[in-house]
Amino acid sequence: MNEVSQIGVTQEEDGVRLDRWFKRHFPMLTHGRLEKLLRTGQVRVDGARAKANVRLEAGQVVRVPPLGEDAEKQAPKPERGVSDRDAEFVRSLVIHKDKSVLALNKPAGLAVQGGTKTERHLDGMLDALTFDAKERPRLVHRLDRDTSGVLVLARTVKAAAALARAFKQKDARKIYWALVVGVPVPRQGTIDLALTKQGGPRAERVFAAEKGDEDARHAVTHFSTVANASYALAWVAFMPLTGRTHQIRAHASAIGTPIVGDGKYGGVNAHPGGEIPRRLHLHARSIDIAHPDGGRLFIEAELPPHMKTSWKLLGFDERDAEDAFAGLEG
Repeated sequence: MNEVSQIGVTQEEDGVRLDRWFKRHFPMLTHGRLEKLLRTGQVRVDGARAKANVRLEAGQVVRVPPLGEDAEKQAPKPERGVSDRDAEFVRSLVIHKDKSVLALNKPAGLAVQGGTKTERHLDGMLDALTFDAKERPRLVHRLDRDTSGVLVLARTVKAAAALARAFKQKDARKIYWALVVGVPVPRQGTIDLALTKQGGPRAERVFAAEKGDEDARHAVTHFSTVANASYALAWVAFMPLTGRTHQIRAHASAIGTPIVGDGKYGGVNAHPGGEIPRRLHLHARSIDIAHPDGGRLFIEAELPPHMKTSWKLLGFDERDAEDAFAGLEG
């Protein structure tokens, strides 16, 4: 590469130090040479000079000068290997594909990324979704393991930066469907409740934050009750305006209507019994987001089997959710 390149920072790289970002992209570039490039202003972030320890934000653009063939060599990539069975499975999840974007209908129970005791996950299958592209797709947002629905992937670095920017600038309208225990009062409204993690950054549960909590994260969710079965169960559409961990689950519980199957936030009350499946009833139904190549991208995902079962048992009609947020958006 004998020309200057402009590389976008993806959602996955949000918060990464600039020197570590270079280590990921150009593992053969020495730290000493990077420091010299930074001192002389040849490396810039969004057009401005930067230091090695600056933390990048998703959507920013890093200017990379010509580095020479040796520095631009990539370290050997690890052999991921996707079994034929997993390749066929993950390709069956694709509900949209164009030159820049893929969208999947992620099933409940499939983790997006690996972790302790999680060996089978979507990130480990992405090589099977290359299709005609030169690189594997990139994750630009997340869904909980037990949440199903629309998951958007970027097929290029440029698309990843554009999608990350759209999420950061809140230019993405996400709608979730849930079955909750009880009926919200009022039936439609906005939950503005800051959330905090207890037990450190790796905590797997969030709580309503108390006043003065320095670790609290602002969290806002619109909700609208679409239908209900007596006073026992309700179909509620949620629209998160922020993207906190477990936001919808914690907010649903905070207003006294925990999501069916969510024992973590609803305890025993989250399992109504009878013929209703015990699995989490939370589904990322749709997303409307700025497309990297211009215009808008709208994707909608079918309900997972266990939620279809519940909808049929309760006599809910999916068409009733149209314009659910008409009274909240204007």
